[in-house]
Amino acid sequence: MFFETTSGLKPPPFKHTIYNALVVPRPIGWISTMSLEGIVNLAPFSFFNSLSGDPPCVMYCPNGWKKGTHEAKDSLSNVEATGEFVFNMCTYDLREQMNATAAHVPSSVDEMAEAGLEAAPCKLVKPPRVLASPIALECLYMQTVQLPESSTGSPNYVVIGQVVGIHVADDVISDGMIDIHKLKPLARLGYLDYATIDNVFAINRPD
Repeated sequence: MFFETTSGLKPPPFKHTIYNALVVPRPIGWISTMSLEGIVNLAPFSFFNSLSGDPPCVMYCPNGWKKGTHEAKDSLSNVEATGEFVFNMCTYDLREQMNATAAHVPSSVDEMAEAGLEAAPCKLVKPPRVLASPIALECLYMQTVQLPESSTGSPNYVVIGQVVGIHVADDVISDGMIDIHKLKPLARLGYLDYATIDNVFAINRPD
């Protein structure tokens, strides 16, 4: 079948919007920021990825409004105000805590503490990292790119940052490499579905 996206993203016979089930799997952007008042925000984003390796840059998309308002999400307003954020890798073991941080709570709530997660200080940026996360990327904010609005008129954004510091847990390193089986990163699929990596293979490049 073929359909034009301007007509909507759940044409018959689909019962739900299908786009998020087409670009998969996606890494989860579990982003910690801090307000000017020092309150920690921690939120997972379905649209996150690495953009370049040298220098290392990443992006995440704090799309839409804060629930029940026409205000920017804390993960956008905080990073634009302070210029710093942290990517915390979500693993299978942290799946429930990650899901808890998707809840809509007031800006006055420390979402890391609310989810029962211990914070750890970063070296180069003020927002803390999730201590239990085996990988954390300390990032400096570079820019916000505004995308076309949604069909309902809510905004879409891309936040781009440069990675200036990296934390790696010693127990996920094997033979000088990251051991994906020990890491057990969680990936986002469509609908309410997630996945972990359990089959890894190598393919040699042609040249």
